[in-house]
Amino acid sequence: MTTLLDVLNAGHDQHVAIAAQSGPTLTYRQLRDEVTRAAEHLSSCGVRSGERVAMVYPNSAEAIVLFLAAAVAGTAAPLNPSYKREEFAFYLQDTRARILLVPPGGFPQARSALPEGGTVIEAGFDEGATLRLSTVSHTPSQRVTLSEPRDDDVALVLHTSGTTSRPKMVPLRHRNLAASVANIIPSYGLTEDDVSLCVMPLFHVHGLVASTLAALGSGGTVIVPQRFNPFEFWGLLGEHRVTWYSAVPTIHQLIVNRAAHSKHAPATSLRFARSCSSQLSPQLMGELEDLLDVPVLEAYGMTEASHQMASNPLPPGRRLPGSVGIGTGVEIAILGEHCDFLPVGAAGEVAVRGPNVMDGYEANPAATDAAFCGDWFRTGDQGTLSHDGYLTLAGRIKELINRGGEKIAPREIDEILERHPAVAEAVTFGIPHKTWGEEVAAAVVLKGEVEKRDLADFCSQYLADFKIPRQFFFVDAIPRTSTGKIQRRHVASAFLEQRGEP
Repeated sequence: MTTLLDVLNAGHDQHVAIAAQSGPTLTYRQLRDEVTRAAEHLSSCGVRSGERVAMVYPNSAEAIVLFLAAAVAGTAAPLNPSYKREEFAFYLQDTRARILLVPPGGFPQARSALPEGGTVIEAGFDEGATLRLSTVSHTPSQRVTLSEPRDDDVALVLHTSGTTSRPKMVPLRHRNLAASVANIIPSYGLTEDDVSLCVMPLFHVHGLVASTLAALGSGGTVIVPQRFNPFEFWGLLGEHRVTWYSAVPTIHQLIVNRAAHSKHAPATSLRFARSCSSQLSPQLMGELEDLLDVPVLEAYGMTEASHQMASNPLPPGRRLPGSVGIGTGVEIAILGEHCDFLPVGAAGEVAVRGPNVMDGYEANPAATDAAFCGDWFRTGDQGTLSHDGYLTLAGRIKELINRGGEKIAPREIDEILERHPAVAEAVTFGIPHKTWGEEVAAAVVLKGEVEKRDLADFCSQYLADFKIPRQFFFVDAIPRTSTGKIQRRHVASAFLEQRGEP
């Protein structure tokens, strides 16, 4: 595979490619036909190779078809439907998109944020499972003849989450995405018999590449609910004979929580569950495996690497709780501060290289230079590699807590707190301290009664004294991004504001 057309051509004509919960069911032949028609429509509006086509859709058959069409005709730029006008304006300007795809009558704030001279195209499936495209506002442009994309063309642009700085734009080429798909398929032994339940949003790399493109590249089927609903989860598994799904730990936790209060039929078709995009605690992994009665495989992905870099393997391979597994078609190294390679077991910055990794950030040479040591991409994560290649992450390097010169990995403390029977979830972070520079604090979601002093005493059984949280915040939920990621610095800022501190 070298382009997304190769991914799209993997399935047999009459095999079901997409089944949307509130929309059509498309065979591979229908999917290819609809992608071609939509790409031709975009070309008729002047879209050429590299031209950014913004799109605002909830999870749906339209979201998949239009993403593929935009990537074939130009470059897809999917945006979060929950953005406000100011956010739409930023991303539309930053991507330089002059074409905006939206559902009929939908997303007026996105339409109003499109720069003057742009083109709005409404697109939606009719009752006959045909995608209807209508150009609502149009500035005349020269029609472009649709041609097949090249492997070096940029298929997709996404932004980093911007946890510590302004979001950076990541251009992913056809060859990057195709390489990632080719890595994911053998990682989980995906075939045309597999059915993926896509519960991750299709405006981020996790849902696009793992849940969707990898399933299509294996010739399998993608089930697309408009949004994740824990009340519907078991019904969807049974109705569509789902064999796997991939999600962030937040969704896994909701499934576990819901199961504790309801009866459900066993999911006999499910053969594994995958977790990625945020740390999966060993506690939650065990609870989910007990519930689903299948292996739960934690993986490691980033937008800059077209998603997957490492994963725990299926049985009979060893899956290691607390580890994100072994490299999947990607080389992994641990680097020191000066790009020196560290030995097995030493903690340092995780770096990767492989055909799925981006060439660099768009229009940001300083960020690109800082992100690479030669051809090794520096992930910004601290981790260690075992002698047999298993990668264990300690957290984002910029999120390490520096207490009087002692560098503390917050994830280690999270996992200890989550062992306590009264703790459902915990997030550790640093807060300013006059003497130590930073002190350890933790936000905790409870599932039982416990005193803060008891939690500190519990931690003291497993952690050195300097790692024990000095402050605990009991909360109803942990703040997260739209993809379920925890931004520790932002969590810290939120709780300091509650205390009235700067």
